[in-house]
This record gives sequence, C-alpha cells and structure tokens, in this order.
Amino acid sequence: MVRYFFMLLLVMGFSKIKAQNISANELLEQSIDYHDPQNQWKMFSGKMLIEMETPNSSLRKTVLEMDFPKQYFKSSVTKDNYTVESELDKGECVLKLNGSTSIFPKIKDSLGITCDRAKFMKNYYQYLYGLPMKLKDKGTNLNPVVQTKTFKGKEYLVLKATYDESVGKDVWYFYFDPKTYAMEVYQFFHDESQNDGEYILLSEIETTASIQIPKVRAWYYNKDDKYLGTDTLQKLSMKTIN
Repeated sequence: MVRYFFMLLLVMGFSKIKAQNISANELLEQSIDYHDPQNQWKMFSGKMLIEMETPNSSLRKTVLEMDFPKQYFKSSVTKDNYTVESELDKGECVLKLNGSTSIFPKIKDSLGITCDRAKFMKNYYQYLYGLPMKLKDKGTNLNPVVQTKTFKGKEYLVLKATYDESVGKDVWYFYFDPKTYAMEVYQFFHDESQNDGEYILLSEIETTASIQIPKVRAWYYNKDDKYLGTDTLQKLSMKTIN
C-alpha cells in the first residue's frame, strides 16, 4: 500500500513538472500536431455546413465555401425567409438576397448586408475554425508561460494570447487537454478586470483530410455563465491535397 501511494505521488509530481516545463510554443505545436498533423489547414479548399441554435430564435444555417489558395470565400446564410449570400473572390465582393443582387437599401441595412460584414465574417470563420493553427499568425503574441487551470472541473494547460493593435484588442485564453493536447475551451475578455466577454466549450470532433475540427461550440457569458447559443458543424468536406 505504501509503495502504491509512493508511485502515485511520483506520477502526479511528474505530471506537474511536465506542465510547468512545457513552453507556449511547444504546447501550441503539440496541439497543432493533434488538430492538423499534416499541415493541411493553410491549403483548405472545401465546404462547411454550420447550424446555429440560440434561445428564443429560429435556426440559422450557414454554408461556407472556402478556397484559401485561390483567395475565395462564400457564405450562404439562411434564417426564416431570407438567404443572404456573400462572396469574396480575390477582393471582389458580390452580395445577394434570395438569389438577387437587387436589394432594397432598407432591407440591406436591416439585415446588415454589406461587404464590410462579409469580410468580417470571413475572418471570423477562418479564425475560429482554424484554431489552434491560427495562433501562429503574425500579430499574435503568446505569453511564454503555460498556465495550469481547472475549468468546469477539469485541469487544463492554458495559453494566453494578446494581439497587435492592428489585429485585435481582446485577451484570449486557450485550454488544452494535458494528455492529448486537444483544444477543448477558449475564452476572451474585452476587459478582464470586469470579467466580461465569453467562453466557448468545444466538444466532439469532425475529421476531414486529417484535420480534426471541434464539431460543437457552446457559447456562454463569463460574468454569469448565461447560455448564448450553440453552433454545430453538421458537414465538412475538403479536397485532398497530394
């Protein structure tokens, strides 16, 4: 019995040392090796179907078509009686409502149909679905110290990221499973002293062309744990890169 407890303490101690000694860059590389072992994300060419459920609101379906090498992005968002298409092709922007480019200005304003919005959503989807690989982008500043935190009853290795002013002002935390290095939570603050912002719980995995992307993302406020909504990656397809 004494020997058993000694070995248990030895293993626990080794795990603690491992968590303390791993650098931010090493942790990031380990996680990328889990999510994108063959370095395929940067050459993504394929489609995603995302369904978003929010309290007291109808289902929103989004079809994304992206081709990174060709600088192509298209989103088709369907909610209630509207389908909004936003296409960006090497900087050229085309907007459609229910298949038509002729959109009344009042409707365009009320639904937020603009090229600026299209560019924002392009960056939004490519960033969130490209994590943790996107943490290697220029303008991302990783705190070199890896933290160990317990979140929702589970212990994680945590990276803190800030960004150059031209990229963003929020502070982000990324939570990784200490055994597999899978990314399971991320969290951001506009002003951390106010405990504002949100956290996102990731679950399940959708795999294509060796890329493992979290399938389900559930969003909550940091301040009061209020549930905001869930988006689910229903379909994912990608052309195989030889």
